[in-house]
Amino acid sequence: MATFAIGDVQGCFDELRGLLEQIRFGDADRLWFVGDLVNRGPKSLHVLRFVRSLGARAVVVLGNHDLHLVTQHEGFERPRKDDSFQDVLAAPDRHELVDWLRTRPLMHASGEYVMVHAGLLPQWSIERALQLAREVEAALAGPSYREFLAHMYGSRPDRWREELAGFDRLRVIVNAMTRMRFCTAGGKMEFATKGKTPPRGYRAWFDLRAPEGRSIVCGHWSALGVQLTAHLAALDSGCVWGGKLTALRLEDRSLYQVGCQAAQTG
Repeated sequence: MATFAIGDVQGCFDELRGLLEQIRFGDADRLWFVGDLVNRGPKSLHVLRFVRSLGARAVVVLGNHDLHLVTQHEGFERPRKDDSFQDVLAAPDRHELVDWLRTRPLMHASGEYVMVHAGLLPQWSIERALQLAREVEAALAGPSYREFLAHMYGSRPDRWREELAGFDRLRVIVNAMTRMRFCTAGGKMEFATKGKTPPRGYRAWFDLRAPEGRSIVCGHWSALGVQLTAHLAALDSGCVWGGKLTALRLEDRSLYQVGCQAAQTG
């Protein structure tokens, strides 16, 4: 049995199937998806149906594009011109699929690895981050989830404080775990920059964290590309932009990639 962590799929279903053929994905194997199953690529509906059908064989953490689909489905977010998940919104099983997606974890931990879509603030230990992720997961799965979705978006507050409460508290957790690339040593986040060069006064979030006993598996940052260090496995290799779709076998850190044809050109 092997566990494979897979970078941002973003609707690139054909490439996902090709990658699974390459790794010889078997009935005893498990898949970890770093989030952003949907959007920008051509087959978000196929991806959701397939990953959901895997049941316990697949673990998915929520990414910013996944949450964008959920909020659109619930009527809280306007469509963007580069959205490509209309196939999901028009599907007869859309309610079941979106409810399943909405109730995925924000963070996952097992053995020597933890997985989150974007990153973790330097102030958070892994154990503390897992506790905070559970707060958001409870809000998304609870009976008042629509109220939370209505207040989820926004870039303020832009840093963590333990005394934060209510929607401000949950919003900071979501922003760090699904949107962050750069922050300061004090935990102030910057969301405008998407390249590899940090804005003045900021650094990549993972450069500011003290090493812990487990490695963080993440995605979200296609401009960064695949980065493998003793404490980090960043796996977004820009499939939807004409790059590659990447899988990492966690047991021995073997890397697998397929080229992608489903590039968005706009």
